[in-house]
Amino acid sequence: MIGPALVGFLIFQWPLSSYLANVSLQPQDCQKSSLKTLSCWNQNLSSIPADLNPRLRQLDLSNNVITEIGVVSLRFLQNLDISQNELHVIHEGAFKNLVELHTLTLGRNFLSHNSIDNSKSFLHLYRLNTLDLSLNNLDEKDVEFYLRNASYLEYLSLSGNVLTKLTPGIFTRSQNLRSIIAENNFISEIEQGTFESLTRLAELNLARNNLGSICDFKLSQLKKLNLSRNALQFFITQKTENIFQLEMLDLSYNNLLLFPLLPNRNNLKYLNLKNNKVGVLENQLPFLETLFSYHKISNLYDSGLESVENIYSALKETPLVDLDLSENQFSSFPMEICSYLVSLKSLNLSGNCLMNISDAEIKNYAQEGQPQQSCPSLKSLDLQNNQISYFSPDFLKALPKIEELILKKNYVKPCSYRNQTGESTSIQTNLVDDSHCVSFRRLRTLKYLDLKENGIKLLSPCTFEHTPLVTLDLDGNEEMILEKGALDGLQNTLQSLSLGRNRMTSLDLSVKCLKTLKKLNVADNYLDVLPEVIACSPLKELDLRNNNFTDLEESVIRKVSIYLNTIYISGNFFNCCSAVWVKFLSESNVKIPDLKNTLCFIKQNVSIFPYFISSDSLSKQCSLEVSTEVGITNLVNIILFVFCFTFTLMIVFIVIRCALNSSLPFRNNKVVSFQSGNDNQCSGGVAKISIFETVK
Repeated sequence: MIGPALVGFLIFQWPLSSYLANVSLQPQDCQKSSLKTLSCWNQNLSSIPADLNPRLRQLDLSNNVITEIGVVSLRFLQNLDISQNELHVIHEGAFKNLVELHTLTLGRNFLSHNSIDNSKSFLHLYRLNTLDLSLNNLDEKDVEFYLRNASYLEYLSLSGNVLTKLTPGIFTRSQNLRSIIAENNFISEIEQGTFESLTRLAELNLARNNLGSICDFKLSQLKKLNLSRNALQFFITQKTENIFQLEMLDLSYNNLLLFPLLPNRNNLKYLNLKNNKVGVLENQLPFLETLFSYHKISNLYDSGLESVENIYSALKETPLVDLDLSENQFSSFPMEICSYLVSLKSLNLSGNCLMNISDAEIKNYAQEGQPQQSCPSLKSLDLQNNQISYFSPDFLKALPKIEELILKKNYVKPCSYRNQTGESTSIQTNLVDDSHCVSFRRLRTLKYLDLKENGIKLLSPCTFEHTPLVTLDLDGNEEMILEKGALDGLQNTLQSLSLGRNRMTSLDLSVKCLKTLKKLNVADNYLDVLPEVIACSPLKELDLRNNNFTDLEESVIRKVSIYLNTIYISGNFFNCCSAVWVKFLSESNVKIPDLKNTLCFIKQNVSIFPYFISSDSLSKQCSLEVSTEVGITNLVNIILFVFCFTFTLMIVFIVIRCALNSSLPFRNNKVVSFQSGNDNQCSGGVAKISIFETVK
């Protein structure tokens, strides 16, 4: 790495009042960050200010419009940053007074102009050990000029220039270099002897260049080498008895067809081969031609390279701990690599073309007398984003120390209890294909299992029995069913469970209590009830985002809040006026990071209005809702009373009328007319009827 870069400090040792009396910059131009710190970054300065405190230790003038540097009289200055300016002229004596300067940052300027004259200013920088010349449009000749007087230099950055070739002459005067960063250039050739004389060189970064091959790697002094994002097809080390100090090698994003040929005696611990073409030639005719090319270029093996095993056999003495083979083109699991790398702890094979892993593949590379330990030290295996649906029953047994298994985005289906024991306790066994499943029982070292997005439809009872999982991720298995007892065996070990994006309508964990569960994720489902079963778990984090909750049961929340540190609740349909649990959680010091983004809803009359659940006006709105509801209730009661009273009066009136009518014998007759006669009896009768009608 390049030495410490200046980020924007102007540090002085005098008291603040003394400093302000001797500096020409005004307080409004620079930002004071402490009694000893003042930043003049991005102030449109066109030159280095005069009358600066002579005891300054660090001066940051980056991101201004400085075009040239004259004499700087700051003899105590140690760090100077003039990056991101328009600098193209440095006077010969500009740095002659900077006897303490050890870090100089000149990145993103125009130093390709006047490089011969500008380089003379470095003559007096006897203590300079860190130099940044990045993004200056420099070619190899320009760099050679600037470095010819930098004999004490240890850290050098040349990134983002226009270098096309590296030669021994560039670094002849800089034999103390420990770190060189020359990434993002156009380097396609490195002459022999360029780096060999730099005996203290420990870190070399040549990423993002145009290198086509490394055919004779000899830099035994290096500890870190970055060759990522080139066009490498080969990386070959010739046969030698030298001990190589290399610990980290990054060959990612190249065109390697085969595994690199590493030194016989090395200290390599981290190897990154991500995004190459390793594995593409397996079992194909072009493979022999490539092997012949390897043999022609390298005399590493007297017997020749007759097979892929011979290539991998060079790994026997490699103490590799971490190997990244992701985004290559393996179609079968490379057990041969695993069997040779007895110290390997982490293997990444994600993003390949891996299919099923058969019994034959395991037996071919099992160690003699120890068929279950093909990868004796492996603890972490990443197989995500492949096409795996089936493992041999012996595959995971060949990993005796496996702790983490990542199977995200495959087609893995856990075996049902019947598949594993010969007995069937599942009522939905048709959801599991007996011939293509993976057993996760009795893996006594496995702690972390990722089965995200595998299309799992069913978890049968005892799926993880005798496997002490600490973390289980089942996200993205839509409409997955957890049968009763599916998580049996995990009650005393499971600490993190993720069931998000599964379209679950109810949360039934089918266990009495997960006694060690600390983190539960059920986001992006259709849940509306918080189950009582989680109240017994010592949850530290609970994610309930994007569900259908309208309320959280107070009894459950009170129990959960005893241990709870963080809860996520946004994206639900909470009732604002029943969200008393929010206040309770706040009083219990439970963090709700998305509280300000969480909406709740209030019903007023026939309308529903959204509010932020953290709004201070909720109490008023809820009071209004209650008043409105009471008013509506009273109005309804009055209307009912008036209706009932009116109806009662009508009934009474009808009853009275009926009672009166029932006392008249002729109430149903109507006299229209009759003839008067001389009979007195009849006359008397007519006279009586005339009460109702007068007859003339």
